[in-house]
Amino acid sequence: MLKAIQILGSSSGFVSHHWKRHTSAGFSFVAISIKPLSSTSPSRSCLRGVATTSTSSSFLPMSSSTSRTHCSSVFPSSVRSESNPGGTSSSSSSVAVQSAGNARKINFCQWCGGATKHEIPDGEEKIRAICTVCGKIAYQNPKMVVGCLIEHDNKVLLCKRKIQPSYDLWTLPAGYMEIGESAAEGAIRETWEEANAEVEVISPFAQLDIPLIGQTYIIFLAKLKKPNFSPGPESSECQLFALDDIPINSLAFSSMLVSLNLYVEDVKAGRFKFHYGTINKRPGTSPSDIHAFTLDYHMQL
Repeated sequence: MLKAIQILGSSSGFVSHHWKRHTSAGFSFVAISIKPLSSTSPSRSCLRGVATTSTSSSFLPMSSSTSRTHCSSVFPSSVRSESNPGGTSSSSSSVAVQSAGNARKINFCQWCGGATKHEIPDGEEKIRAICTVCGKIAYQNPKMVVGCLIEHDNKVLLCKRKIQPSYDLWTLPAGYMEIGESAAEGAIRETWEEANAEVEVISPFAQLDIPLIGQTYIIFLAKLKKPNFSPGPESSECQLFALDDIPINSLAFSSMLVSLNLYVEDVKAGRFKFHYGTINKRPGTSPSDIHAFTLDYHMQL
């Protein structure tokens, strides 16, 4: 992702022009790409109060002195978020248990086909699948999902899914990143595949980690090169939605709800920011149960 940010930062003239449409102060994209988190004082907040210290009466700000917040939707509706069982958020120990459980599903070595044993290797803390023949360890890593939040005429482009999971629900064009492409290139490709739309990436907008399912989302702000789009093989419909018309109760995934919430808040605040957060899904919930999560460690730059 850092490589993608640095590449995008090289076209700072265009990016600056894009952000000036929303704020007279402009936006320094290069500063985001090179400034470490430790040298900043990023604000942390719930979805109902992000990106601004003076919100309108329709968006009640919520503050917290801790780095973990319990969040709900900014869209005008009865939607609410749901906490984890017992009223606590997922911890690092629960992530470790989840990793161990996945490791136990690996019964054969991907290199030589030998049977695996499930132990904690020397110097490590988690159970791994270790080949009993060649001794190699199968490490499991998160999947990278990349996509575009496309603005056109003050509307955003959404696709209705024609595949499972979350069949017939709306999503931003997004999908798994491929080997050999950058995050931005993957987002552009996925947009073409799902919406037959040619886009130009403007800037990174959000990174959302979902530890429970081993996924990281990187969402880019983008614009249409041409005002043409149509459903791809995995979509049944593609449509531009005004912000007030976004089908919030028919979104496919929690990541889409969070991304669009943050986008709406930034538009209302008059300035876009880069967002990082951890979506902690409630264990046992389905992908389509998009409100069963907390947004933790939300930082904005």
